[in-house]
Amino acid sequence: MRDELLGRSTHDLDFTTDAPPEATRRILEAAQPDSLYAIGEKFGTIGATFGDVVVEITTFRTERYEPGSRKPEVRYGQSLEEDLSRRDFTINAMARDLATGDIIDPFGGQADLKAGVVRAVGEPTIRFAEDPLRLLRAVRFVAQLGFALEPATRAAIARCAGALRQVSRERIFEEMSRILIAPYAARGLRLLADLGLLDVFLPEVIDLRRTTQGKRSKDVFEHTLRVIERTPPDLVLRWAALLHDIGKPRTIVQTENEIHFPGHEHVGERLSEEILLRLRADSSLAKRVSRLAGLHMRANQYEDEWTDGAVRRLMRDAGPDLELLLNLSTADVTSYKAARVEAAVDRVRRLRERIQKLEEEASMEEIRSPLNGDDLMAMFGRGPGPWIKVVKDYLLDLVLEGKLAPNDRQRAEELARQFVKERLAA
Repeated sequence: MRDELLGRSTHDLDFTTDAPPEATRRILEAAQPDSLYAIGEKFGTIGATFGDVVVEITTFRTERYEPGSRKPEVRYGQSLEEDLSRRDFTINAMARDLATGDIIDPFGGQADLKAGVVRAVGEPTIRFAEDPLRLLRAVRFVAQLGFALEPATRAAIARCAGALRQVSRERIFEEMSRILIAPYAARGLRLLADLGLLDVFLPEVIDLRRTTQGKRSKDVFEHTLRVIERTPPDLVLRWAALLHDIGKPRTIVQTENEIHFPGHEHVGERLSEEILLRLRADSSLAKRVSRLAGLHMRANQYEDEWTDGAVRRLMRDAGPDLELLLNLSTADVTSYKAARVEAAVDRVRRLRERIQKLEEEASMEEIRSPLNGDDLMAMFGRGPGPWIKVVKDYLLDLVLEGKLAPNDRQRAEELARQFVKERLAA
């Protein structure tokens, strides 16, 4: 109903009924869906898919939560109004009678939609105590719809922020990801900070708020929000935008006239992965985000004098996320001076052109060390170990610089023997 009244398209249809789940299942089976699932049957929900449309039908419910638990004791209810009274926010507590077309809206959801307000149903503290994940959901709707929090709801979120510790990290990561790719992500993130929610699960981001970039500069948190606003809503890119400067509070060096953050990108690379794995993010996403955090300074340091090898090394290091890195680098220049922003955009444009030219000459798959690990072990009579990567990287760097052909095994063997003799003899 919320999306329909807002004129937003959706492929998810939610129905509620007084029919028990077993009756709902029989009715859906008769409709011959593409698939039918009953994973939520113990909560009264039967689902089905018809093409790209997902249908979920739930029996009227009332719920009682034990303190400290997100798992409700579900009881089937007798009326639609009773069912709606257990919803989180008024804009989600509306229904349309399919027989008459009438809208049932006992809590003023339509008025709140028109006013652009997220308001808890009933007493907000009770709603959040029932399910603390709703603390994040409220902010997510602000970030997705551009709405504001109703004052009493906002105050209750701040009071109940600590209850978020009861929620699994997987659920927190899921909601946080939705906030990050929402149209008003920066507004949502500022709310998370203002209301004390980030203190619970991302205290490192709050540290950015306490870290200045200079006497006349915005703090690192405000810079981060501007970077997020300047990036496309890609999940990996938005997480990287949020965490790209996460190493600055731990590397700050302040002199009488200047502030520096030496090596913050390398500290940020490690911290980004630790944070995302702590939130139970997919390890692949964590690796990609941390790699972008570690590389985010490189593209903005580009000069036309870079050798082809230097550009190819950046291409190799960024791998399939090269375009995301270039987007992040462009967004990372948030100066209020238009000339600085234009210079950054032009710098990345020139780098893109250089990359395109090198890609036309040879794909990165063709640029490799002439010798692999097996070759090196056979040559030196040594077993597997870190030394192999050191030698392969040395040979690959020569290839990237154009000083060694990818298929010149004879010259590669000579260079490898000399390198091992001089640098790896121990």
